[in-house]
Amino acid sequence: MDTRHTAPASGCPFRLDPTGHDIHAESAHLRALGPATPVELPGRVTAWSVTDPDLAIRLLTDPRISKDAHRHWPAFIRGDIPADWPLRIWVYVRNALTAYGPEHTRLRRLLRPAFTPRRINALAPKIEEITTGLLDDLDTAAPGEVVDLRARFAWTLPLMVANTLLGVPDDMHDAFRDRIGFIFATDLSEEQATANNTELYQLLVDLVATKRTALMDDVTSALIQAHDDETGSKLTEQELLDSLLLLIGAGHETTVNLLDHSIVNLVSHPATLALLRNNHASWPDMVEETLRHQAPVANIIMRFPTEDIHDPHTGLTLRRGEPILINYAAIGRDPERHGETADQFDITRPTRREHLAFGHGAHYCLGAELARLEARIALRALFDRFPHLSLAVPPSELRPLESFISNGHQALPVVLRPQTVRSS
Repeated sequence: MDTRHTAPASGCPFRLDPTGHDIHAESAHLRALGPATPVELPGRVTAWSVTDPDLAIRLLTDPRISKDAHRHWPAFIRGDIPADWPLRIWVYVRNALTAYGPEHTRLRRLLRPAFTPRRINALAPKIEEITTGLLDDLDTAAPGEVVDLRARFAWTLPLMVANTLLGVPDDMHDAFRDRIGFIFATDLSEEQATANNTELYQLLVDLVATKRTALMDDVTSALIQAHDDETGSKLTEQELLDSLLLLIGAGHETTVNLLDHSIVNLVSHPATLALLRNNHASWPDMVEETLRHQAPVANIIMRFPTEDIHDPHTGLTLRRGEPILINYAAIGRDPERHGETADQFDITRPTRREHLAFGHGAHYCLGAELARLEARIALRALFDRFPHLSLAVPPSELRPLESFISNGHQALPVVLRPQTVRSS
């Protein structure tokens, strides 16, 4: 593939590590290169990586910035991006994540009723019920036994909540769990990515077919009805499937990594946990600081200028159609915004809420408040049930996900209670 078709106009691109081995070291390096710098993605696709918070906000609120590759990425339109490009699903899909202008407004409007404050608050009892069930299962572990808290808690809870919201049948939960994670893997071969996407779309087709036989008061049923009606908001079949993919995939991964990093931060900072237990700090503050300190989505792809954009604050010019990544990991630890201790976890930090972990502007995450609610309920219950919870390995030995998009761990081995503590 000819990288001249996709490369930003200036600079030699820094090759992103597809394994996500050290996202924060990489982000710090990119930040040192300037507010935005050229990077190379898998498949020799190059883009601008934006690491400056103020520049990111300007771009995220600029109506001349699109997420629609079908309309505004010349290399994609010309066919220069191969059909088996491993990250193709991120730009190929037709949903609110990738739409632009009136199309984005239409697709987002269809999803918004699922995330009203009333509907989210109504989910609290169900979140508590799911949390209790998962903790009861974990309570069967013997003192001193090592369990994977990511697999058995952080990963499972958000998926069960999402499936409740969407009305996914119980017998499809495991299949979606197995396929969703691979969307975020950036080290897959072209063949692996293509195979996973094929299986995932078949699951979505099966879900729609199943739900059509018995529509209910859930989000999937509402989207099916929007597809089947004759109004101006009608969804195409592709938009229906891709909207479900967005709801099951993107929102789930964000919450998983939020829970994952919150647990690691708390067990690594016992003084912080003591503040929470003594009501000298709040769980919402802990959640916001984790979102800042460990952005659950490290990098989000892609955006495209619909025309040449000159930013007078930085002197940068982004040419029409040049891909843009927003580097949320770098933005969350920007020392100009958060001080010299930006790399440290501190829930008393005055700027703890000044992060972009859920995006900004027109594409701000609809499920942000649901993720926050899940985290507050689940984490408080987890540490109430297992007050002596500890990591089974040093934090430095936790293996990161093989992804520069998703910021989490492959596993979270913990000891729920030491052998000297007996369950009551």
